[in-house]
Amino acid sequence: MPKRNYWLSFLVILGLGSMATPALGQALVPHTMQLDSAQLEKQGLFLAQEAYQLAQFQQFELALPRARLATQLAPKNFKAWTILGGLYLQNNKYNESLVALQKARSLAPKESSILFLIGSANFQQGNYNQAIESLQAGLQLKPNDPQGLFDLGNTYYKIGKLPDALTIYNKAVLQPNWEKWPAINNIGLIRYEQGQLDEALKQWRAAVSIEKQAAEPLLAMAVALYTKGDRAQGLKIGQAAVKIDGRYGDLEFLKQNLWGDRLLGDTKKFLATPQMQTALQQRQTQPAQIQLVPQ
Repeated sequence: MPKRNYWLSFLVILGLGSMATPALGQALVPHTMQLDSAQLEKQGLFLAQEAYQLAQFQQFELALPRARLATQLAPKNFKAWTILGGLYLQNNKYNESLVALQKARSLAPKESSILFLIGSANFQQGNYNQAIESLQAGLQLKPNDPQGLFDLGNTYYKIGKLPDALTIYNKAVLQPNWEKWPAINNIGLIRYEQGQLDEALKQWRAAVSIEKQAAEPLLAMAVALYTKGDRAQGLKIGQAAVKIDGRYGDLEFLKQNLWGDRLLGDTKKFLATPQMQTALQQRQTQPAQIQLVPQ
């Protein structure tokens, strides 16, 4: 699945979401008076909260300088460093993200959410062993965190430890109060690579039953149906999937989202059909929209 702003949920856990919202003027450090360290830290936390709120509205370019200043004003506050690390992670600046997150960890070594974010940054850099180490450390502190479990499952899957990945994904699915379908979807990806098409279809149908507008399991289900011989139904579902999110018509994007060689090979044939080529061309000229998925 595409990268999401899931790191914002970790900031809620850390308590940034419950901080008082500053007035606009409060976020600016006055130049006409000398502030003591407590006042500076308060201003820094105000800026951190403002950066967090801007990130919620996808205003990352505005959020980043506020987060940087927050760490300067409140250098001993791990929440400010965490939001800065999260913003760097969002912007694909993984080295900078790790520096900020390691600083946060030094200030709050028992915060599992920081360890999960460090694991995510390492995963994005391809440092899979380091990612596993950080994710496992976070799960020792918070064993049933669904996003931490999901990220660990992804890392095991990436390095080819499929049984371990399945075990972790299944544990993630059992956790309450999260959307679940990404882990179910990835179980389907593994089953397809193992040649278990019917089991993969079962997983993708379950994922779509949770999130009917999830383009990834829809397209995977379409490819599996087409490959099994139900071409008409596969094409209908595939056309609906790429109308929801045209990025899934790009094989490189699918590879980045952990689609394996077997599924990619079948998807390449599927996307080359005239019907899917037409759907992809139409998607390029139309905005995303809600689609009724054929049943």
